[in-house]
Amino acid sequence: MNKLLSIVSLLMIFSFTTADIKDDRKKAVNYFKETRRDLAKEISGLTEAQLNWRPADSVWSIADCVEHIAISEKNLFDWAMSTLKEPANAARRSELKADDEGVKKMITDRSFKVKTSETFKPTGQFGNTEGSHKAFIERRAALINYMKQTNDDLRNHFATTPMGLLDTYQLLIFLSGHTKRHTLQIAEVKAMPGFPVR
Repeated sequence: MNKLLSIVSLLMIFSFTTADIKDDRKKAVNYFKETRRDLAKEISGLTEAQLNWRPADSVWSIADCVEHIAISEKNLFDWAMSTLKEPANAARRSELKADDEGVKKMITDRSFKVKTSETFKPTGQFGNTEGSHKAFIERRAALINYMKQTNDDLRNHFATTPMGLLDTYQLLIFLSGHTKRHTLQIAEVKAMPGFPVR
């Protein structure tokens, strides 16, 4: 029985062809670049008054959102890399509930609210929005570089998340979708009544 499970696991590991892996990497890099570009576009030209405006004390400003994105970029990437310390286990693929597009849809669904943990909360650690965005850009460049060069098995390592089990590749997609989620939040803030004209 153990021998049979080993054979099945090996077949599942090798079911991802070199072409599939290259295609995965290319899609991920494109998504990383897309969400980076969309964030830059959404905050471009905003004044300090606009960046720091909030309609209520309980609502994050645009500056808060950008800092949260920069913090999350590191924390989520570190989490993804920690999954690679465990042995690959292709048999767990049957536990996945969503495909890659499903992960993107779930994380960017703004109707689903999540309270962030303390380690992800903005505290002004980068000085200002420019500093937060610079930290994000540097971290995103490192992520893109990693995805272009890695030979890590991103499909047979896993993380348990609030969205269910994700493979490491999906966790990195989740990271980029998280950027999009808060870029959408920034757009919502800009559309609120009372948002400064400049």
